[in-house]
Amino acid sequence: MNEKQSISKGRLWTSYGLQGLVSGMFLMGIVNNLMQTEMAVKGSLDMGYPEGIAPILGAVQLIALALYVFPKTSILGAALITAWLGGAVATHVIHRDPMSLTLFPVIFGVIVWVAIWLRDQQIQAVFPFKK
Repeated sequence: MNEKQSISKGRLWTSYGLQGLVSGMFLMGIVNNLMQTEMAVKGSLDMGYPEGIAPILGAVQLIALALYVFPKTSILGAALITAWLGGAVATHVIHRDPMSLTLFPVIFGVIVWVAIWLRDQQIQAVFPFKK
């Protein structure tokens, strides 16, 4: 059976909407890092990252996001984004940031995978929910 035939339009559009939310949030960070805005540079330094790292961070984010938005590589992209978000959690824990800042990347990581889970039967098989 064709995978797209078995998924409702509402579920498919919800999936793409969530993926768009993730993409939009990541794009903001990518642009800030690649343009080396004051916010990105100060944020990296405040978190203990070396000076001049913002463009490299932006490039890594861009690669992960590009993989995530293309269907054939979305799972690899999701894994890389999840790894990135895990690093964000670790950074917030090390800096003893408020729990809200620490939980945001965790919630964001769940959204990354829910977006794919909603439309990919192979991911649904890995993470099944009983009816």
